[in-house]
Amino acid sequence: MTLQTNSPLVEQRADPFVHKHSDGFYYFTGSVPTYDRIELRKSATLEGLKDAETFDVWFKHDSGPMSRHIWAPEIHYLDGKWYIYFAASEEDDIWALRPYVLECKGQDPLNDEWVELGMMQAAEGDEKSFTDFSLDATIFENNGKRYFCWAEKTGGQFAASNLYLAEMESPIKLKTAQFMLTTPDYDWERVDFWVNEGPAVLKNNGKIFIAFSASATGACYCMGYMEADENSDLLDRNSWTKTRMPVLETSVEKNIFGPGHNCFTVAEDGETPLCIYHARDYEHAVGEPSVVPKTDTRPLEEIVKDPLYDPNRHARVMEVKYDENGRPLFELY
Repeated sequence: MTLQTNSPLVEQRADPFVHKHSDGFYYFTGSVPTYDRIELRKSATLEGLKDAETFDVWFKHDSGPMSRHIWAPEIHYLDGKWYIYFAASEEDDIWALRPYVLECKGQDPLNDEWVELGMMQAAEGDEKSFTDFSLDATIFENNGKRYFCWAEKTGGQFAASNLYLAEMESPIKLKTAQFMLTTPDYDWERVDFWVNEGPAVLKNNGKIFIAFSASATGACYCMGYMEADENSDLLDRNSWTKTRMPVLETSVEKNIFGPGHNCFTVAEDGETPLCIYHARDYEHAVGEPSVVPKTDTRPLEEIVKDPLYDPNRHARVMEVKYDENGRPLFELY
């Protein structure tokens, strides 16, 4: 593999997500710096994603739901159809983030029509899921069941962000009530904000690993993971263990700052596991912010320092290696 960890794969695309489809192509999406649309690109190689043509497949609304903070889209192919899962808030309530779903009406996700299916639906009788600040949903399958994993803050923007897990009934509805997978327990998960978010799933040697990102979105942003046996009850907290320390964090020496919000895919050989993640080349936000909500009344000099609105989180790639126990290693090189 010729791609280098320290070099951007796709510039200015945070929260990257790559799906390698059965047609052999890679489909890429991520948060655009203006947080106002969903973009897709396609390539036969990972390196080709860098300069691939971009397709804007959906734009935010002018007001109401889905009118602000279009974040962390993921594209999935489920039951013979393309779906995009993403978070969005409202122009007049910018932290009212909720998970939404789009469905493609054809088999060409770059050119065919996408329709809105509304918010992801909770299971019958579940009165807690998606009732507060919710984002960063991902989907995976295990032992014939499909699962939905997402971050949610119960108590608004400044509450702790936990990761939740539930079985899915359909691509737009949960089958089971939410189960709290992890909450910020350690100091590295509590810098500026108490955060667990950005789940991504990797399987190896009979184990399931759910990587997640922790702390605020600046240089303190880092990654850990949860681990479970693939034959255990994934909705039982006792099935899971958390890494005591982060497994990927800022490297000043290598100019990698705030690495996180990753996904997993495989190299062109169809076997080599890869981690696609975002990071900046510098520690502190610089220059003009990419977008400023009209409801943000802070002085511009303060907004400029907010890493959330700095556009230079670039998508990057690294090969995932495993230790003698089959656990993933995330090594900057």
